[in-house]
Amino acid sequence: MIPYDRALALKIDPARQTYDARDTILYALGLGLGDAPTDPGQLAYLWEEKLTAFPTMPVALAFRSMRDIPLEIDYSRLVHGAQGLVIHKPLPVAGTVIGTTTVRDVIDRGADKGALIYLDRDLHDEATGDLLATVKMTAFCRGDGGVEGAPARDTPAVHPIPDRPADVTAEVPVLPQLALIYRLSGDLNPLHIDPALAAKVGFEAPILHGLATFGLAGRALVEHVLDWNAQGLREIAARFSAPVYPGETLKIEIWRDGGTASFRATSLQRDKVVLNNGYARLDGAG
Repeated sequence: MIPYDRALALKIDPARQTYDARDTILYALGLGLGDAPTDPGQLAYLWEEKLTAFPTMPVALAFRSMRDIPLEIDYSRLVHGAQGLVIHKPLPVAGTVIGTTTVRDVIDRGADKGALIYLDRDLHDEATGDLLATVKMTAFCRGDGGVEGAPARDTPAVHPIPDRPADVTAEVPVLPQLALIYRLSGDLNPLHIDPALAAKVGFEAPILHGLATFGLAGRALVEHVLDWNAQGLREIAARFSAPVYPGETLKIEIWRDGGTASFRATSLQRDKVVLNNGYARLDGAG
């Protein structure tokens, strides 16, 4: 990997993306919306007559692949460790956005323990210049420890999950075809469709996109805490802890604390936590 100072000073070409109402609807379908096709709450994200963009959609817009960022890392050992999203303004249902990515920080865990790379992507509306969202990603680079010039420090603490029963528990189905739909929002990694490739790298079957799992957690919050109010979700973040397989059901536990919430997602079939240390900032929660 390149030295610490060079990483933080990287100039990454902005990404520009134009999207329309069909893309906005397709993103919502990729989170399984439409399983209750007459529900007015769901139709708000699926029907062009009165369409609202689902609040986690910025994660799928105007992004650069890690391979497009000249960090000189071992991509074969890179793991998507965590994801976050801060929503500054509602996303228009159609438009053109500019995504500008920066390396916010690098934490070296040691030569044999890898490094954490923290990336931020500011998403601006090209027409108005408005900052719509900040998308945050943590990449765990298992083969890139020993970063030259990185200061010695500990990994930041994760958001704690309360030690009490959840206030809300939702079961969210992961439709068997969900990865096939979600990939049409821009992530065409064959790991999510090719059974032979999935088996080669140690999975039972093609896995769901991590950002789709992240979106399913957002769906649970919007549906079960915010009564489908898209503007109520202001921030969401979580750590990926295991892959999700299409066809499973996720149990999403939510703990309320005023204007914030903690959450965790577990595969019911495998009794495996797949999304952990979740945090959300909410407005207008019931």
